[in-house]
Amino acid sequence: MSRIHSNIPALQSIHRLQRNYQDLTTRLERLATGLRINRGADDPAGLIASERLRLEIRGIGQAIDNSGRASNVITVVEGALAEANALLLDLQALIVQSANEAALSDEEVRANQLQIDSILASLDRIANTTSFAGKKLLDGSQAYLTSDTPADALPSIQLFSVRVPESGPRSVRVEVAQSAQAAELTFTGTNPSGSSTTSASTIVLRGTLGTEVLTFASGASLDEIAEAINNVVTSTGVSAVVSGPGGVASALVLASTTLGETAFVSVSPISGNFVESDNENTELREDGIEAIVLVDGQQASVRGLEVNVRSGGLDASFIMSRDFAQVLSSAEFFIRGGGSLFQITPQVTPNGQIHVGLNAISTTELGDPVTGRLYSLRSGAENQLTSGNFLTAQDIVAEAISQVAFSRGRLGNIQKNQIETNINSQRVALENVTASESVIRDADMAEEVSNLTRAQILVQSTQATLQIANAVPNFVLSLLGV
Repeated sequence: MSRIHSNIPALQSIHRLQRNYQDLTTRLERLATGLRINRGADDPAGLIASERLRLEIRGIGQAIDNSGRASNVITVVEGALAEANALLLDLQALIVQSANEAALSDEEVRANQLQIDSILASLDRIANTTSFAGKKLLDGSQAYLTSDTPADALPSIQLFSVRVPESGPRSVRVEVAQSAQAAELTFTGTNPSGSSTTSASTIVLRGTLGTEVLTFASGASLDEIAEAINNVVTSTGVSAVVSGPGGVASALVLASTTLGETAFVSVSPISGNFVESDNENTELREDGIEAIVLVDGQQASVRGLEVNVRSGGLDASFIMSRDFAQVLSSAEFFIRGGGSLFQITPQVTPNGQIHVGLNAISTTELGDPVTGRLYSLRSGAENQLTSGNFLTAQDIVAEAISQVAFSRGRLGNIQKNQIETNINSQRVALENVTASESVIRDADMAEEVSNLTRAQILVQSTQATLQIANAVPNFVLSLLGV
């Protein structure tokens, strides 16, 4: 090696020193940041995969926060509904107490009415003041908006969850595919004049509401029997009419006052023959027939006049009018928006959203148009205590309690079976995705410490070899005798 113009060993040592120094710098950077990938040049493909996973992690984390906030909103609503439920139970007790007219003075009745007025005012206060982050929850502003509602066919419509398309309103079509029928028993008189019995008879009449024992004299007419049965219709739920061809009273028709498979009429003889041509001393019973109702083409759950549907992005309850339920017919209305939307998954899609309609619980909304609204129990209204309409008032309160209870149940179902389970599943997903991202992007500290030691040694060794390489040209001087 006798050349001095180009020191090839020194160049080689410099090259190696630069690479070793760069490796040492990389190890120090990774140990300082804890990351294996600090820039795209460290691992281009790994950086892309890591950023995608970080996108998922951020979305999952926000979905968990959204779910927690949704749970908080429902908790606030649940607390308000629980208090409303307690007030309605007190209201029911006051009505029952006031129905004990013979044991109460006028002053006590007025005191009870005063309490009822106070309870109704409290219910309206709860409806108007329950809020979360300044947003009213139970005043009706979070309920769904409907239009073209057929009040004659569907006097009561409650919407709990509806997926309304962004393109416009959603139509809901309710079709009676099989009409609801009352339970009916028909008895034919034994002679053209309508006489029904040849001897005194006693029967047990049973219906949906209860049982009565009725006794009829020998030779009682069908009209007289029908009148006796109609006098106890509120106790049995069975009404009676007399009919026959050409206006001749020759048949007694007993019918349940309610519709559907839970309605029934039963006649059991105790003594004698009741309309002897049909009775034959045996118990006769007929049950009603439940309607088959399709909502947007899907079969709904029906109980009497109540229709419930939970499918196809629609969770709703309807009350059909009696005329609508007893004929093959259809009705349609539109849902134009409203309700509350909770985004509980990282993907903003319909499957990741919960739609909830928070219906108003004011006294003008609780109850139904058929039985009556809760506000009618106020002083001066048609169902105040002094009106004596205790049965109607009790039915209104019972319906209001049922509405509040169903709202609480549905919200509880959403909170437990959708939101809380979603939080659990999203937390598991967060753990797994974070672990995957860590494998790609995070530095293995033990490995990096080992690599740092190796890089330090290599830097030191290449520095030493560079020093030796720089000394090689000095050997040329020995050839010159210097």
